[in-house]
Amino acid sequence: MLLPLSRTFLFSHPRTIFSSTTTMAAASSKPLLKGIVFDMDGTLTVPVIDFQAMYRAVLGHDEYVAVKSKNPSGIDILHHIESWIPDKQKKAYQVIADFEKQGLDHLQIMPGAAELCSFLDSRNIRRGLITRNVKDAVDLFHQRFGVKFSPALSREYRPYKPDPAPLLHICSTWEIQPNEVMMIGDSLKDDVACGKRAGAFTCLLDETGRYDAPEYANVEHQPDYKVSSLVEVQSLLERDFELTS
Repeated sequence: MLLPLSRTFLFSHPRTIFSSTTTMAAASSKPLLKGIVFDMDGTLTVPVIDFQAMYRAVLGHDEYVAVKSKNPSGIDILHHIESWIPDKQKKAYQVIADFEKQGLDHLQIMPGAAELCSFLDSRNIRRGLITRNVKDAVDLFHQRFGVKFSPALSREYRPYKPDPAPLLHICSTWEIQPNEVMMIGDSLKDDVACGKRAGAFTCLLDETGRYDAPEYANVEHQPDYKVSSLVEVQSLLERDFELTS
């Protein structure tokens, strides 16, 4: 089920704000969309990594509980361990790599992803990818999916999400403006925040409705759109955007 936020909100994007005196003709115009940038894990691929177990393994139970209580929208584990001493940081990265390897062993393409990519191709809409996973995971994804995303930025590209830099880099490479791009992902703290900070449209993939929980109501960055499946994205794009390459 497509869950557009309020009609007023949909027409209150930072680059498309309408006052009460705006003419009906102007208000009916649709913003241009020339490219879509996707998250990978949990968006283009079925979520298989138990991130909470990963965080507990890296932080230990007590620190995990403390950090989680201070970060209701989610733990940024990569940012958290950057300040650790080298030996401790190395061990943490190894734990993360082990969890990611388990995820690669069970990699599956998200339902609706192939169909959405075919639709984007038919409309000459560019496709990019930003992930906090490693390049090897991106390479395997491309191999399994058989569809290329370009640019495809892994966590070797710094700074990584939620910093807007990787999305702005893709916009620069495409030679289009951030307000002509949509960021689609399953994380408020990484994907939506990255898109909002860059000035792009954002769409949150929330398969289970977990972001309906009260603790997410007042997070800084809220999405322009929310869907429960990638299957819903095509109708959203056709309804609310002028699609052009």
